[in-house]
Amino acid sequence: MSARVAIYARVSTINHGQDASLQTTEMRQFADARGWKLADEYVDHGVSGSTDSRPELNRLMGDAKRRRFDVVLVWKLDRFGRSLRHLVNALAEFESLGIAFVSLSDNLDLSTASGRLMFNIIGAMAEFERALIQERVKAGIRNARAKGKRIGRPRKLVDVLELDRLRKQGFGWKKIANELNLGVGTVMRIVKSRKPVESA
Repeated sequence: MSARVAIYARVSTINHGQDASLQTTEMRQFADARGWKLADEYVDHGVSGSTDSRPELNRLMGDAKRRRFDVVLVWKLDRFGRSLRHLVNALAEFESLGIAFVSLSDNLDLSTASGRLMFNIIGAMAEFERALIQERVKAGIRNARAKGKRIGRPRKLVDVLELDRLRKQGFGWKKIANELNLGVGTVMRIVKSRKPVESA
C-alpha cells in the first residue's frame, strides 16, 4: 500500500510574481517518483512566514491529528516553519503521530537515520536560541535595575475617599474597580486594609 502524502506550500506575496505552483509542481513530481499517493494540497497565499495564523497550515495540522496522511512534504523548511521553535514542535508532533516529514530542497527526510539526526540538531539549536533569548532578557532587567529603573507596572496612589463614596452609592466591586481603573483584587485589599495603599 502506497503512502499518502500531504503537500504544503506557502508564498509571502501574490502581487510580486510569486507563484505557489513552482513549489507544488516540483513536489508532485517528487511524490510521484517515490510512489506516494497525493492525499491533499495545503497552500497559503500571501502569508508572511512570521504570521501566527496560517489557514492552510492550521488545516494541515488538524488533518495530521486525524491521520489523513502518512507523509508531509514541503518544498523548503522556511516555507513551513514560522520559527525554529515552531518547526521543532511541529516535527515532534508529526513524529508522535507516526507521520514522516520531508523537505525537498533541504534534503531532509525524517524517516531516515540521517534525517532523525538532523532533527536532533535542529532541536538543540532551538533550545540554544531559547536560552540566548532568556539570557538577553535577564541581562536587560539587570542593566535597567543597575540604572535605577523600576521593573514592572508603575505604581499609582489610590483615592480611598472616592472608593468609599462609590461603595456608599451601592456600586459593586467590579464597577468600583472600573471607575478607579484598578483590579477587583486591588480594590478588595484596599477595603480590608482601610488605609491608602499603592496599587501595583
